[in-house]
Amino acid sequence: MIPNGGDQPNVVPSEAADWYFFRELDYPHIKELYALGNTMAEAAAMMTGTTVDHKLLGASWPMHFNRVIAEVQQKNIEAVGMPKWSDADETLARSLQKEIGAKVVGLETGVEPLSPPPAVQGGYSDDIGDITWNVPTVYLRYPANIPNLPGHSWPNAVAMATPIAHKGSTAGAKVQAMTALDFLLQPQLIQQAWTYFRDVQTREIKYEPFIAPDDKPTIEFNKSIMEKFRPEMQKYYYDPSRFKTYLEQLGIKYPTVKPPS
Repeated sequence: MIPNGGDQPNVVPSEAADWYFFRELDYPHIKELYALGNTMAEAAAMMTGTTVDHKLLGASWPMHFNRVIAEVQQKNIEAVGMPKWSDADETLARSLQKEIGAKVVGLETGVEPLSPPPAVQGGYSDDIGDITWNVPTVYLRYPANIPNLPGHSWPNAVAMATPIAHKGSTAGAKVQAMTALDFLLQPQLIQQAWTYFRDVQTREIKYEPFIAPDDKPTIEFNKSIMEKFRPEMQKYYYDPSRFKTYLEQLGIKYPTVKPPS
């Protein structure tokens, strides 16, 4: 992305800026890509008789989860089970899947078994990755959205104010609470998780921060964006003192679907 490429056509700017993402499957290759990007920038500056500097905005290691905690959590997922979806929930889910041309399957009704991580895992990044390389960690996915929707799109936001999201989040919260209790009441599980972490997860690759001591957090980065949109967002904050549900506040009948053509 080029956030600053000049402000007038046909005029060479005194300063320009590019923003790059470097993504790879493991830390050594991410570090290699980052070094290559800086080398290319420095070489381009030498070629054009200019100067260049860089600022690291953020970094994250690939996620690396703990088998011991995952197995305990899976037992609790199976104990809690899936939410009891209503006819209205299913109607919304199937209507939205049909509307966007996705496979029409409705909502998930069965718990998937625990399976090993794929041999190659990539595509997205999250700073929880750094946590997973420092302490035994797991990730919990709970059924708070409609299946088969494309990410980073408006369909993925439809369920967020509905009973689907509330039921799924409640199920996920129960699983988290039960898993925490298991580890509090059975200290041997904590020891087993740490043993697996030291002897298996981090046996060959050790964590080192990508961010250097002189890299400062970019707390000002979204300041102008939030100053612009925060007042507009506040108009839609949920007021539980006046409405039983957020849908009631929005004046939306549940489920609202497009009439058949």
